[in-house]
Amino acid sequence: MSPPLIGAAGIGVLLVLLFLRVPVWAALTLVGFVGNIVLSGPQSALTIAGTTPFDVASAYTLSVIPLFVLLGEVASNTRLSADLFIAARVLLSGVRGGLAIATIAASACFGAVCGSSVVTAATMTRIALPEMRKTGYDDRLAAGALAAGGSIGILIPPSIILVIYAAVAEQSVPKLFAAALIPGVLLTLLYMAIAVLVAVARPQYAPAAPPASLAARLKAVSGPWQFIVLFVVTIGGIYAGVFSPTEAAAIGAFGAIVLGALGRRLTLPALWQSIESSVTISCLLFAIIIGANLFSFFIVQTHFPMLLADGARAMHLPALAVMAMIIVAYIVMGCFLEGIGMVLITVPVFLPLVMHFGYDPIWFSIIVVIVVEVGLIHPPVGMNLFVIQAQAPDVRITSIYRGIVPFLIGPLILIVLLFLFPQLALWLPKALYG
Repeated sequence: MSPPLIGAAGIGVLLVLLFLRVPVWAALTLVGFVGNIVLSGPQSALTIAGTTPFDVASAYTLSVIPLFVLLGEVASNTRLSADLFIAARVLLSGVRGGLAIATIAASACFGAVCGSSVVTAATMTRIALPEMRKTGYDDRLAAGALAAGGSIGILIPPSIILVIYAAVAEQSVPKLFAAALIPGVLLTLLYMAIAVLVAVARPQYAPAAPPASLAARLKAVSGPWQFIVLFVVTIGGIYAGVFSPTEAAAIGAFGAIVLGALGRRLTLPALWQSIESSVTISCLLFAIIIGANLFSFFIVQTHFPMLLADGARAMHLPALAVMAMIIVAYIVMGCFLEGIGMVLITVPVFLPLVMHFGYDPIWFSIIVVIVVEVGLIHPPVGMNLFVIQAQAPDVRITSIYRGIVPFLIGPLILIVLLFLFPQLALWLPKALYG
């Protein structure tokens, strides 16, 4: 059997294992290790398996992951998200669907510090859902706004998925963060517009609320000052070239702990819980990355991506058709794969093909994150949908499914805009870093 066919067989075995609910890290490690044995022999495969964990653990680029995870965990335990939601709720009071818009805005802002979609969705559900229900919001609009808003957390910098993409694709983390900023803001605005349209089309979903006074609005603006400080220091420091992403994450995590302690919002048990959760999540992520590196080495050895490129060229497929098939493949995989696993499995296969057709790898990173977002929120198995139900078991899953459907239009519109205007993702990295 030729190496490209061995690569195709390996991908097939990997998909079967994932369908059988084998953990992503175990499936990647098993296929990568066995594939390397078949291609290079047991001695070479054992050498690769022995050096890969050290290479991953010692990679400076990946050191940002546990620090941003810790920052997100501490932020979720210090009422930062509550301050954001309260400020947005007061500022948008009197607007039809204002609470849904406030939820999306607060989720986007919290995601800008947290970097995790699941943490953002879980945290905002605990804070915003009771308020929306108290005001008379329908569960469908409330759940849709929570799921959509939570998904922005992996696009708005800092994004753990972009860090992992940078490691796999050998791209600059600051450039990827810069590329994600404008699309992240656009997606937030699209979700807000959809929330307004739903509220106008279904007034019973979002009862009107009385507007707050000017004094209350001015007071609300000063509420989330801690978030503003963290955002300016971490993301502003990266864009300005003052800090590397790892330094910014370390300063941000330390700053969140100090601000939480000074404001008496972070107790020792909560800090310990944040550290414990950060260690657990980071260990799982690094296990997946180690498995993905073994799998990636196997795929590169088989030259399978080049076989795909040659096949597309032989079929005379236009670049746009190839990209459309890749996007559809991502959305389908989102039915049974979580986002990080999807990136680690697919980027080694798809990126050479994408670059072969002349697309920029930084631009492609934003497309990947957006379709991963779609996977997080589209029925029947979007991760954010189940996170919301886990936080609010009395909300029926059918209500969550119905609520998210209108919001799925937002990422699709953004993908079309990125194809029409690639500079939405490429202008800021070039302006900042050349």
